[in-house]
Amino acid sequence: MTLEGREAAGQPQATLGPPANGSGPSQELEGHWPEIPERSPCVAGVIPVIYYSILLGLGLPVNLLTTVALARLAARTRKPSYYYLLALTVSDIVTQVVIVFVGFLLQGAVLAREVPRAVVRTANILEFAANHASVWIAVLLTVDRYSALCHPLHHRAASSPGRTRRAIIAVLGAALLTGIPFYWWLDVWRDADPPSMMDEALKWAHCLIVYFIPCGVFLVTNSAIICRLRRRSQSGLQPRVGKGTAILLGVTTLFTLLWAPRIFVMLYHLYVAPVHRDWRVHLALDVANMAAMLNTAVNFSLYCFVSKTFRATIREVIHDAHLPCILGSQPEGMVVEPVLKPPGIPKGAEL
Repeated sequence: MTLEGREAAGQPQATLGPPANGSGPSQELEGHWPEIPERSPCVAGVIPVIYYSILLGLGLPVNLLTTVALARLAARTRKPSYYYLLALTVSDIVTQVVIVFVGFLLQGAVLAREVPRAVVRTANILEFAANHASVWIAVLLTVDRYSALCHPLHHRAASSPGRTRRAIIAVLGAALLTGIPFYWWLDVWRDADPPSMMDEALKWAHCLIVYFIPCGVFLVTNSAIICRLRRRSQSGLQPRVGKGTAILLGVTTLFTLLWAPRIFVMLYHLYVAPVHRDWRVHLALDVANMAAMLNTAVNFSLYCFVSKTFRATIREVIHDAHLPCILGSQPEGMVVEPVLKPPGIPKGAEL
């Protein structure tokens, strides 16, 4: 997702001058877009800059801590779900760095958009690739959980760390390839004319790849999982909702809710009113982008809320990082009392 919101910082308030042929803005905005003579103001002001600074300052360290914890759990248990969650967290880190830091804060707020167009378009490839990778790794996690619950024998026979890593690498490669066409993405803040056929195709491709197709997979697989659990309950068996399943339902639900405003505003801009001409659409896209980026920082809270194993691993990571600092601060020759280390996670434990 290209954060068009980065263009909102320092958005010019001047009206657009008439084109060179003197035809006026009515011909420039002919078609289905309303004729509004002035460029929409940035109603949000500096709020997006403050929001993204806080999101980056809190979300990036939290995601790095999550990466270390999931890497330990993946190495101990060798379960596919941990590898998928680890890849998902790394994709969120890349998204925060490329979109929030480089795209919005550095390019939009610090450099005031004084960046060569080729650099901006190249950054578009990385931004869309990071989004595609994050979303489709969540799809892999969903398919893995569906297979584990609905086809357990086949899942045990087919799953392995090597196969999981190959699937993740394939998704990352596909994400990079699908990001290349977005080099020609036309920023919605500069859409002075009705969208061309290529621009409309790219915006629909963005909505399909990042939202509609993944949400369709989430809906089908999650519905199958819930129906499976209900059948167990009706047959007299105890319907056990595992922690991995709870995390899956939480991750996919949060993604669906937080990305929905972004997709709605994008289609509204495409067919009803342009962002750069209607301050209400301008504000709506700012808020929608902020909600979509929040998705990169909320998974840590979800993991902590659901999984006792994850919480214990987080405490272990923090303890291991804090202990060298304590030892290093002691005067030379001082004997340090041994500190009890948190018990390790038993092999085979799951989220």
